[in-house]
Amino acid sequence: MASIHFNTLIFCLIVLLMSLYSPATFAAFPTQIIENEDVQLEQFEMGYFIDKSQTMSFESIKQQEFKLTPNALSLGTEAKTTWSKIALHNTTKSALKIYLHHPYAYHNRAVELYEVVDDQLLNHRVLNMDDKDTQQWMYRGSAVFEITLSPDKQTTLFVKGVAFSHQWFALNLYSEENSKRALLGQYTNIALAVGMILALIIYNFLLFFSSRLREHFYYACYLVAGGFWIALSYGLLADLFNVYGSITLKWHLSLVAMPIFLLLFMINIFETQKKYPIEHWALLSILTLLIVDFIYGLFDIVTALQYSSTLAAIMMAVSLCVTFSMLIRKQPIAPFFLLGHGLFVFFSALAVFFYKGKAEFSYINSHGVGIGILLEALVLSLIVAYRIRILENLKATQADLQVLASTDPLTQLFNRRHFSHAANQLLKQARIAQQPSSVAIIDIDLFKKINDTYGHASGDESIKHAANMIKGLSRHQDLVARYGGEEFIILMPNTVANDAYKLTERIRIALESATLANNKNHLNFTISAGVAEIDSQTFNLKEAMDSADKALYKAKNNGRNQSQLAGE
Repeated sequence: MASIHFNTLIFCLIVLLMSLYSPATFAAFPTQIIENEDVQLEQFEMGYFIDKSQTMSFESIKQQEFKLTPNALSLGTEAKTTWSKIALHNTTKSALKIYLHHPYAYHNRAVELYEVVDDQLLNHRVLNMDDKDTQQWMYRGSAVFEITLSPDKQTTLFVKGVAFSHQWFALNLYSEENSKRALLGQYTNIALAVGMILALIIYNFLLFFSSRLREHFYYACYLVAGGFWIALSYGLLADLFNVYGSITLKWHLSLVAMPIFLLLFMINIFETQKKYPIEHWALLSILTLLIVDFIYGLFDIVTALQYSSTLAAIMMAVSLCVTFSMLIRKQPIAPFFLLGHGLFVFFSALAVFFYKGKAEFSYINSHGVGIGILLEALVLSLIVAYRIRILENLKATQADLQVLASTDPLTQLFNRRHFSHAANQLLKQARIAQQPSSVAIIDIDLFKKINDTYGHASGDESIKHAANMIKGLSRHQDLVARYGGEEFIILMPNTVANDAYKLTERIRIALESATLANNKNHLNFTISAGVAEIDSQTFNLKEAMDSADKALYKAKNNGRNQSQLAGE
């Protein structure tokens, strides 16, 4: 009895294993019924078979079991030669023309189509991307085959696809009208994305040429590599320029160049070499591996592209870790970079799984890298804008500091130090133009008495009042400064001594007539001034100031509240 039960158990296990490995995986796929002329098959089931030897004949392929699959799939790098099988049944009473579309044929090495009716091969077409004589079936990056379905007959299509590295494709069936519609605007979204990236490229190169900041150069190069790869990988270059096949294979190195420039951008904006040595070492390590892969790709692009997916995953992990480290260290740019790079990593991870045949075929998965590049580019542009604002604020702060360094805090006039520098610059221009210049030194009369009588606060108010009157009555080209204490100086370009004297007298008379109201006191004060013309041969400012100073003392000695011209 025990042996009977044991045999029964063994039998059940065998049945179970047979059910697990039954032809369910290789189930007979349904025949697509064509009932009218309006054909638009974009989602249907077909079969596929991977020829790992890459040498099997068509007769051998027909005998193989094909796995059931949707009409769009990704099989990774181990399925370079793949066969697809589509069963069609024209149930109408007339022959029908349909069109088989292979929209991603541009990244294949070759595509072959076999048409079988009643187990007889009726037609065989070979499309070799490197042979222009066979490219009559290529239209703007898509392979389009015209097929005639016999009335009330079943036709089986076998499509052989030979990939360079990663095998992913979709097969669609259309009537003539629907075929035209499918081909129109096929790459509009890609053209829009590339156009946006191109605008950012131009903007950042202009920023680099104007500022010479390397971050703009690295970011622009990153965009160039990313935009070019999007245009290449998603068919825009094939659409616009009819380029495909082996000639474009090495162009995929732009996918390796892109993270190289992104890492250089990170090193630059985070200043890792100066501030974060551990993070800098990590970024340099992955940068070195990417550069080695890029150089290797110049000699063996297929192998380099196979490694690129793994390197991309390592690069994403390292760059994210560095970004989190920057975030913990409260680096102000880190949140923006984490957002942009996080989006890139997320969508690129979907694409990596897709290219390796681990994710289903969908628009987001198949275009993940492009979506990630575009989103990251837009967010990183915020970083560039933020950095520009920081630099502008820094320049504004430096300008403010320069103003503070050159300005007298009480009167807001230029101080003595700035006057000396600016006056010499104006005199250089006067020497070149051979124009006369004059200088006036002005002093408040009896200023000590004002301080002693009304207090130092009133003394400061009188200095400010005199400064405002002098500045307001001077011309826009005159250089006015507080030279020290209650003393002011004016350099008057393109002005002879007599005109300078008249201007100084106008200021003196205006101040004599003005009243300063301060703390319930009404304060009147006067000024004295000395005026001198600068020697038109030597343009020596110091000599002219000495002459003006002597004229000022003469005005003081003559009773104050007057202007004196040097030499009179």
